[in-house]
Amino acid sequence: MKPISGVLLAVRISGALAAALFATAARGDIIMDWNTKADALAVEKQLLNAANSRGQAMLHTAMFEAVNAIDRRYAPYKLKLTADKNVSREAAAAAAAYDVLLALHPDKKADLDVTFAASLAGIADNEAKTKGVELGRQAAAGIIALRSDDGSNTPEDYRPATTAGVYVPTTIPIESASSKTKPFVMASASQFRAAPPPALTSETWTRDLNEIREIGSNASTKRSAEQTTIARFWFFTGPRTYNAIVRQIASDRKMDLVDCARLYALTSIASADAFTAVFDAKYAYNLWRPVTAIRNADLTSNPATPREASWQPLGVTPMHPEYPCAHCIVAGAVSTVLQHVVGNEVGEITLTSPTAAGVTRKWTRLQDYSDEVSSARIYAGFHYRFSTEAGRDMGKKIGDLAVTTLMLGAVADAQQKR
Repeated sequence: MKPISGVLLAVRISGALAAALFATAARGDIIMDWNTKADALAVEKQLLNAANSRGQAMLHTAMFEAVNAIDRRYAPYKLKLTADKNVSREAAAAAAAYDVLLALHPDKKADLDVTFAASLAGIADNEAKTKGVELGRQAAAGIIALRSDDGSNTPEDYRPATTAGVYVPTTIPIESASSKTKPFVMASASQFRAAPPPALTSETWTRDLNEIREIGSNASTKRSAEQTTIARFWFFTGPRTYNAIVRQIASDRKMDLVDCARLYALTSIASADAFTAVFDAKYAYNLWRPVTAIRNADLTSNPATPREASWQPLGVTPMHPEYPCAHCIVAGAVSTVLQHVVGNEVGEITLTSPTAAGVTRKWTRLQDYSDEVSSARIYAGFHYRFSTEAGRDMGKKIGDLAVTTLMLGAVADAQQKR
């Protein structure tokens, strides 16, 4: 017998582990497991949040379209697919997920092939499985086609503000073209754009700038140890911050495959549009961050906001304009979707963060989770209070729009058309 090479052994072990994982997934968790796969790819490839959320919205919309086509429990998102009742929902979901992720990450084909094979391993080899795979691929192809020219590949062309010959920092802000991506549910990126930020001499500006000067400084004596922990915990951003919450809610309520697919589709669509909307507003208003405002406060003709030349926030300020708060809009959108589906009271949900080792945050109300995200950005020195409020309000509008117009059930759909 020939010895097994290290590479071949690794592949066999990977396949065995994946098979064990998806043996359970085939009984109802397949949506969650492909979501976990998407999260892992995003971490490995260090995807920016807007691109990651777009890809996950495509993934989950395709899976929803595939499994929902079998029993038509809800209105479809965009596709007109039909299938017999005996078609395998698990095979359909797996094939839809595989084809979308392969289109997004063709360089990861070998890895995805192993995952896909393991995902199908627990499903009996019969006509239902074959038709399920075919249906899933149709769903993926349909969603990929819908998003093929959605503006997500718009080149970054941010132009730093300067005068000829005068040095400015040379790091280019991120996500400046993200607002060019066509929304999944909004009519346009600016549909829910917040009102302009307050004037630099206003009472609101004065109050909020002085608040963050005191509580958001890296040397703050006003911020409590608990507030510092919360700030550091929420340096963690992007889909992984809410996917884990969606997973717990779907699991706790023992959602079946179709309902789970719908929940992930709605939350991922709301999140993707939240990123599109917030970067539209951020680059439209181009408001300076607290670290810039406080160091330049003498330029505002506001004697109530004195300059502090060496002020620093608790964390590293994100590289894009301040207003509105991106983390707040996303948490607001996801929380709103979840509250529509399961209510505000959720027993207990927990989350850990790679930016706060050993810390677990817990909530029994979804609104508390959203509110904590907003507070964390003030404690961190990243966002003024008025910016967190504007972001959260935008997120609520996007979440409301998603739930009240997409993937409606038979009764809700009939009422919507009256």
